[in-house]
Amino acid sequence: MDLESYWIERIKTPHIGDDGAIINNTIYAMDAFWEGSHFKREWMSMEQIAYKAFIVNLSDMVAMNATAKYMLITVSFPKSIKKKSLKRLSCTLSTLAKEHKIEIIGGDTIGGDKLGIVITMIGESKNPLRRDGLNSGDLIAYTGNLGESKRDLERLLDGERISDNSRFYKPKLRREFINAATPWLSAGMDISDGLYCDTNKLIKANDLYIDELKVIPPEVGESGEEYEMLVAFKPENLERVKKIAKLTNTPLTIFAKATTTKREIYPCGSQHF
Repeated sequence: MDLESYWIERIKTPHIGDDGAIINNTIYAMDAFWEGSHFKREWMSMEQIAYKAFIVNLSDMVAMNATAKYMLITVSFPKSIKKKSLKRLSCTLSTLAKEHKIEIIGGDTIGGDKLGIVITMIGESKNPLRRDGLNSGDLIAYTGNLGESKRDLERLLDGERISDNSRFYKPKLRREFINAATPWLSAGMDISDGLYCDTNKLIKANDLYIDELKVIPPEVGESGEEYEMLVAFKPENLERVKKIAKLTNTPLTIFAKATTTKREIYPCGSQHF
Protein backbone atom coordinates (compact mmCIF):
# COMPACT_ATOMS: atom_id res chain seq x y z
CA MET A 1 0.00 0.00 0.00
CA ASP A 2 1.42 3.41 -1.01
CA LEU A 3 1.53 6.33 1.43
CA GLU A 4 -1.50 8.08 -0.08
CA SER A 5 -3.67 4.97 0.25
CA TYR A 6 -2.33 4.32 3.76
CA TRP A 7 -3.24 7.87 4.84
CA ILE A 8 -6.74 7.68 3.35
CA GLU A 9 -7.34 4.38 5.16
CA ARG A 10 -6.43 6.05 8.45
CA ILE A 11 -9.04 8.81 8.06
CA LYS A 12 -11.65 6.94 6.04
CA THR A 13 -15.25 8.15 6.44
CA PRO A 14 -18.45 7.51 4.44
CA HIS A 15 -17.86 10.80 2.59
CA ILE A 16 -14.43 9.88 1.17
CA GLY A 17 -14.17 8.05 -2.14
CA ASP A 18 -15.48 10.38 -4.85
CA ASP A 19 -13.90 13.43 -6.48
CA GLY A 20 -15.74 15.45 -3.85
CA ALA A 21 -17.65 14.86 -0.63
CA ILE A 22 -21.45 14.95 -0.89
CA ILE A 23 -23.32 16.49 2.05
CA ASN A 24 -27.01 16.74 1.11
CA ASN A 25 -26.92 18.56 -2.25
CA THR A 26 -23.61 20.31 -1.51
CA ILE A 27 -20.30 19.11 -2.95
CA TYR A 28 -16.97 19.86 -1.24
CA ALA A 29 -13.66 19.24 -3.02
CA MET A 30 -10.05 20.26 -2.41
CA ASP A 31 -6.80 19.84 -4.32
CA ALA A 32 -3.25 21.03 -3.76
CA PHE A 33 -0.96 22.28 -6.53
CA TRP A 34 2.59 22.25 -5.22
CA GLU A 35 5.97 23.30 -6.53
CA GLY A 36 8.26 20.29 -6.85
CA SER A 37 5.37 17.82 -6.99
CA HIS A 38 3.16 19.25 -9.73
CA PHE A 39 5.25 21.98 -11.37
CA LYS A 40 8.50 23.92 -11.38
CA ARG A 41 8.45 27.70 -11.44
CA GLU A 42 10.97 27.80 -14.28
CA TRP A 43 8.48 25.89 -16.42
CA MET A 44 5.41 28.09 -15.95
CA SER A 45 4.41 31.74 -15.67
CA MET A 46 2.43 32.88 -12.62
CA GLU A 47 -0.63 33.05 -14.86
CA GLN A 48 -0.16 29.44 -15.97
CA ILE A 49 0.38 28.27 -12.39
CA ALA A 50 -2.79 30.04 -11.23
CA TYR A 51 -4.80 28.72 -14.17
CA LYS A 52 -3.85 25.10 -13.63
CA ALA A 53 -4.29 25.29 -9.84
CA PHE A 54 -7.80 26.59 -10.48
CA ILE A 55 -8.75 24.22 -13.28
CA VAL A 56 -7.64 21.01 -11.53
CA ASN A 57 -9.95 21.96 -8.67
CA LEU A 58 -12.81 22.89 -10.99
CA SER A 59 -12.31 19.46 -12.57
CA ASP A 60 -13.56 17.83 -9.36
CA MET A 61 -16.77 19.85 -9.60
CA VAL A 62 -17.24 18.90 -13.25
CA ALA A 63 -16.53 15.24 -12.46
CA MET A 64 -19.28 15.27 -9.82
CA ASN A 65 -21.75 17.03 -12.15
CA ALA A 66 -21.72 19.97 -9.73
CA THR A 67 -21.77 23.73 -10.22
CA ALA A 68 -19.07 25.46 -8.18
CA LYS A 69 -20.36 28.38 -6.09
CA TYR A 70 -17.59 29.27 -3.63
CA MET A 71 -13.88 28.71 -3.13
CA LEU A 72 -11.25 29.14 -0.42
CA ILE A 73 -7.60 29.64 -1.34
CA THR A 74 -4.56 28.83 0.79
CA VAL A 75 -1.14 29.81 -0.53
CA SER A 76 2.36 28.90 0.67
CA PHE A 77 4.80 31.75 -0.09
CA PRO A 78 8.54 31.08 -0.41
CA LYS A 79 10.74 33.99 0.69
CA SER A 80 12.18 34.29 -2.81
CA ILE A 81 8.89 35.23 -4.43
CA LYS A 82 8.28 38.88 -5.37
CA LYS A 83 5.14 40.93 -4.71
CA LYS A 84 4.64 41.46 -8.44
CA SER A 85 4.50 37.68 -8.89
CA LEU A 86 1.88 37.38 -6.15
CA LYS A 87 -0.13 40.14 -7.83
CA ARG A 88 -0.14 38.21 -11.11
CA LEU A 89 -1.12 35.04 -9.26
CA SER A 90 -3.98 36.68 -7.36
CA CYS A 91 -5.28 38.62 -10.37
CA THR A 92 -5.48 35.46 -12.46
CA LEU A 93 -7.30 33.51 -9.74
CA SER A 94 -9.74 36.40 -9.21
CA THR A 95 -10.42 36.68 -12.94
CA LEU A 96 -11.03 32.94 -13.28
CA ALA A 97 -13.38 32.95 -10.30
CA LYS A 98 -15.42 35.78 -11.84
CA GLU A 99 -15.52 34.08 -15.24
CA HIS A 100 -16.95 30.93 -13.66
CA LYS A 101 -19.26 32.83 -11.27
CA ILE A 102 -17.46 31.49 -8.19
CA GLU A 103 -17.16 33.66 -5.09
CA ILE A 104 -13.84 33.63 -3.20
CA ILE A 105 -14.83 33.48 0.48
CA GLY A 106 -11.48 33.15 2.29
CA GLY A 107 -8.45 30.95 2.82
CA ASP A 108 -5.05 31.25 4.49
CA THR A 109 -1.42 32.15 3.81
CA ILE A 110 1.68 30.49 5.21
CA GLY A 111 5.42 30.82 4.70
CA GLY A 112 7.27 27.92 3.15
CA ASP A 113 10.23 26.95 1.04
CA LYS A 114 8.07 26.33 -2.04
CA LEU A 115 5.11 27.89 -3.79
CA GLY A 116 1.94 25.94 -3.12
CA ILE A 117 -1.75 26.60 -3.79
CA VAL A 118 -4.55 24.71 -2.06
CA ILE A 119 -8.09 25.41 -3.25
CA THR A 120 -11.32 24.20 -1.68
CA MET A 121 -14.37 24.43 -3.92
CA ILE A 122 -17.94 24.23 -2.72
CA GLY A 123 -20.68 23.49 -5.22
CA GLU A 124 -24.19 22.20 -5.71
CA SER A 125 -25.60 19.22 -7.57
CA LYS A 126 -29.07 17.71 -7.66
CA ASN A 127 -27.74 14.66 -9.50
CA PRO A 128 -24.09 14.07 -8.52
CA LEU A 129 -22.03 11.59 -10.54
CA ARG A 130 -20.34 9.09 -8.23
CA ARG A 131 -17.81 6.29 -8.54
CA ASP A 132 -19.78 3.58 -6.78
CA GLY A 133 -22.52 2.91 -9.35
CA LEU A 134 -20.53 0.61 -11.62
CA ASN A 135 -22.18 -2.74 -12.40
CA SER A 136 -20.93 -5.92 -14.02
CA GLY A 137 -21.46 -5.65 -17.77
CA ASP A 138 -21.16 -1.86 -17.88
CA LEU A 139 -19.00 -0.37 -20.61
CA ILE A 140 -16.08 1.82 -19.48
CA ALA A 141 -14.81 4.71 -21.60
CA TYR A 142 -12.65 7.81 -21.46
CA THR A 143 -13.09 11.20 -23.08
CA GLY A 144 -10.55 13.07 -25.16
CA ASN A 145 -7.18 11.90 -26.43
CA LEU A 146 -4.84 10.88 -23.64
CA GLY A 147 -1.05 10.96 -23.57
CA GLU A 148 -0.13 14.59 -24.22
CA SER A 149 0.36 15.48 -20.56
CA LYS A 150 2.87 12.66 -19.98
CA ARG A 151 4.68 13.42 -23.23
CA ASP A 152 5.06 17.10 -22.44
CA LEU A 153 6.05 16.50 -18.81
CA GLU A 154 8.89 14.29 -20.08
CA ARG A 155 9.94 17.06 -22.48
CA LEU A 156 10.02 19.60 -19.64
CA LEU A 157 12.06 17.23 -17.49
CA ASP A 158 14.52 16.94 -20.40
CA GLY A 159 14.89 20.73 -20.51
CA GLU A 160 12.75 21.23 -23.62
CA ARG A 161 10.01 23.77 -24.20
CA ILE A 162 6.38 22.86 -24.85
CA SER A 163 3.48 24.72 -26.43
CA ASP A 164 1.62 27.25 -24.29
CA ASN A 165 -1.54 25.39 -25.35
CA SER A 166 -0.26 22.04 -24.08
CA ARG A 167 -2.66 19.98 -21.97
CA PHE A 168 0.03 20.04 -19.27
CA TYR A 169 -0.67 23.77 -18.91
CA LYS A 170 -4.31 23.87 -20.00
CA PRO A 171 -6.37 20.75 -19.23
CA LYS A 172 -9.69 20.57 -21.10
CA LEU A 173 -12.75 19.88 -18.96
CA ARG A 174 -15.90 18.15 -20.26
CA ARG A 175 -18.64 20.05 -18.43
CA GLU A 176 -21.19 20.00 -21.29
CA PHE A 177 -20.78 16.28 -21.86
CA ILE A 178 -21.07 15.39 -18.16
CA ASN A 179 -24.08 17.66 -17.61
CA ALA A 180 -25.95 16.03 -20.49
CA ALA A 181 -24.75 12.44 -20.03
CA THR A 182 -24.99 12.01 -16.24
CA PRO A 183 -28.57 10.59 -16.28
CA TRP A 184 -27.29 7.79 -18.52
CA LEU A 185 -24.01 7.11 -16.71
CA SER A 186 -23.46 4.49 -14.00
CA ALA A 187 -20.26 6.02 -12.60
CA GLY A 188 -17.57 8.55 -13.37
CA MET A 189 -14.43 10.34 -12.19
CA ASP A 190 -11.78 12.61 -13.62
CA ILE A 191 -8.47 11.21 -14.84
CA SER A 192 -5.85 12.81 -12.60
CA ASP A 193 -3.48 9.92 -11.84
CA GLY A 194 -3.55 8.30 -15.28
CA LEU A 195 -6.02 5.96 -16.96
CA TYR A 196 -4.37 2.83 -15.51
CA CYS A 197 -4.49 4.04 -11.90
CA ASP A 198 -7.91 5.66 -12.10
CA THR A 199 -9.50 2.64 -13.77
CA ASN A 200 -8.13 0.54 -10.92
CA LYS A 201 -9.69 2.96 -8.42
CA LEU A 202 -13.05 2.81 -10.19
CA ILE A 203 -13.28 -0.97 -10.28
CA LYS A 204 -11.93 -1.33 -6.73
CA ALA A 205 -14.62 1.04 -5.44
CA ASN A 206 -17.20 -1.40 -6.84
CA ASP A 207 -15.44 -4.73 -6.09
CA LEU A 208 -15.23 -5.52 -9.80
CA TYR A 209 -12.65 -6.22 -12.51
CA ILE A 210 -12.42 -5.40 -16.21
CA ASP A 211 -12.37 -7.21 -19.52
CA GLU A 212 -10.15 -5.06 -21.72
CA LEU A 213 -11.81 -4.39 -25.08
CA LYS A 214 -9.00 -2.18 -26.37
CA VAL A 215 -5.31 -2.42 -25.54
CA ILE A 216 -4.16 0.73 -23.75
CA PRO A 217 -0.43 1.41 -24.31
CA PRO A 218 1.66 2.87 -21.46
CA GLU A 219 2.03 6.25 -23.16
CA VAL A 220 -1.75 6.58 -22.84
CA GLY A 221 -2.45 4.65 -19.64
CA GLU A 222 0.33 6.22 -17.57
CA SER A 223 -0.36 9.84 -18.54
CA GLY A 224 -1.34 11.63 -15.35
CA GLU A 225 -3.00 15.03 -14.88
CA GLU A 226 -5.07 14.73 -18.05
CA TYR A 227 -8.34 15.75 -16.33
CA GLU A 228 -10.42 14.07 -18.99
CA MET A 229 -13.32 11.90 -17.76
CA LEU A 230 -13.47 8.18 -17.03
CA VAL A 231 -17.11 7.08 -17.32
CA ALA A 232 -19.19 3.90 -17.27
CA PHE A 233 -22.65 3.14 -18.61
CA LYS A 234 -24.98 0.25 -19.38
CA PRO A 235 -24.68 -1.22 -22.92
CA GLU A 236 -28.29 -0.22 -23.63
CA ASN A 237 -27.28 3.44 -23.08
CA LEU A 238 -24.38 3.26 -25.55
CA GLU A 239 -26.07 4.99 -28.47
CA ARG A 240 -27.48 7.73 -26.25
CA VAL A 241 -24.07 8.43 -24.67
CA LYS A 242 -22.38 8.38 -28.09
CA LYS A 243 -24.94 10.88 -29.40
CA ILE A 244 -24.28 13.22 -26.45
CA ALA A 245 -20.53 12.91 -27.05
CA LYS A 246 -21.02 13.85 -30.70
CA LEU A 247 -23.28 16.80 -29.89
CA THR A 248 -20.77 18.15 -27.34
CA ASN A 249 -17.76 17.48 -29.60
CA THR A 250 -16.33 15.05 -27.04
CA PRO A 251 -14.07 12.23 -28.28
CA LEU A 252 -15.15 9.02 -26.52
CA THR A 253 -13.15 5.76 -26.43
CA ILE A 254 -14.75 2.59 -25.06
CA PHE A 255 -11.91 0.40 -23.84
CA ALA A 256 -13.25 -2.06 -21.23
CA LYS A 257 -16.24 -3.83 -19.72
CA ALA A 258 -16.82 -4.37 -16.01
CA THR A 259 -16.90 -7.98 -14.84
CA THR A 260 -17.06 -10.04 -11.65
CA THR A 261 -14.42 -12.40 -13.05
CA LYS A 262 -11.04 -11.82 -11.42
CA ARG A 263 -8.53 -10.31 -13.84
CA GLU A 264 -5.11 -8.77 -13.55
CA ILE A 265 -5.43 -5.03 -12.90
CA TYR A 266 -3.40 -2.33 -14.65
CA PRO A 267 0.10 -1.50 -13.40
CA CYS A 268 -0.09 1.70 -11.41
CA GLY A 269 2.82 3.82 -10.22
CA SER A 270 3.06 7.41 -8.94
CA GLN A 271 2.51 10.01 -11.67
CA HIS A 272 4.28 12.83 -9.78
CA PHE A 273 7.99 13.54 -10.10
